[in-house]
Amino acid sequence: MSETPFLAPDGQTRCAWAGGAPEFLDYHDTEWGFPAGGDVRLFEKICLEGFQSGLSWRTILNKRPAFREVFEGFDFHKVAEFDEGDVERLLRDARIIRHRGKIEAAINNARRAVELVEERGSLAAYVWDFEPEPLQVPEVVATSPASVSLSKNLKKRGWKFVGPTTMYAFMQSMGIINDHSLDCVIRERVEAERAAFVRP
Repeated sequence: MSETPFLAPDGQTRCAWAGGAPEFLDYHDTEWGFPAGGDVRLFEKICLEGFQSGLSWRTILNKRPAFREVFEGFDFHKVAEFDEGDVERLLRDARIIRHRGKIEAAINNARRAVELVEERGSLAAYVWDFEPEPLQVPEVVATSPASVSLSKNLKKRGWKFVGPTTMYAFMQSMGIINDHSLDCVIRERVEAERAAFVRP
């Protein structure tokens, strides 16, 4: 986030990062920050944020259709059944990020997600328990007490590539916090959806 807003082609201001690439505006206006309660969507985002570690989000966004294809739509019950043959298959697929550690982490995390759903009923019920009190003014930070807490708890449960910075980006994108800038035209729309959203 930045103090200098992005003036979009429609003449209205958005978060500064929304102007960083042509692909970003639609993602910013229709996905980022809107509250999500679907387990598959939440799992997908945790995985993609893990794959994004050390890379640009633009790279991940452009590869997202391929990721969805090769990871069974991020149905974690299916991904949990992946074996070493699937790891090797994914390592050969140039359409995605071919990083063994991240691929193995996604499969591991799918198995941990199955366990968590058995315990808590849904992944959504678990992650939304970490929703902090809303801030009046978004902070320009890379982590937060809530993301640190979520990261520690996931790691204790055996999840991988879920550091505090990765979890903060996850919480921003899934609407667990509203980090749209105050002068962003989308902020109020997100806030209205968050107010109407029924927490799992």
